[in-house]
Order: sequence, then structure tokens, then C-alpha cells
Amino acid sequence: MVEILYFAWLRDRLGRSRETLVLPDDGVPSVRDIMDGLRRRGAAYEEVFAAGGGPIRCAINQEFAALDSPVHAGDELAFFPPMTGG
Repeated sequence: MVEILYFAWLRDRLGRSRETLVLPDDGVPSVRDIMDGLRRRGAAYEEVFAAGGGPIRCAINQEFAALDSPVHAGDELAFFPPMTGG
């Protein structure tokens, strides 16, 4: 399982700040694979995780990650827009 955190407008559009995701048993997914799976959950997810990744940034365990970065059980993924206020 991985913990997924959503920040800024992603949190607002999805109506949640976090969720837990069970990883598939058939290999190590990438950030892109996770985003593709989330997109299939419905209109709000499709909007947030538009094909190609759009303007969304990702961090794995609080370090910036590329779309092809592997995701392992126990990781924390954070999705956020390129610029967030503080």
C-alpha cells in the first residue's frame, strides 16, 4: 500500500486530502502508472490527472519525483500543482 496526499486545488477538486492505494501484484508501478489508474476512477480524477500529467508535480517520500519514478509499498506520494502558496 501507498499513502497518497493531495494538495491545493487537487485536494479541492477531489474532495479529499489523502487516500490509501493498494499496489498491483504484477510489478513495480511508476508515478505515471499510478496517475493512469487514478484517472480511471471518474470525472474528478480524470480532470486532475489529465493525460500526460499536465501541470501536476509529484513527490515520493518528500522528494520530487519524475513520472517514470518507481513506486514501492510503504511509499508516500504527494501530488500538487507546480506553485503552491504557503
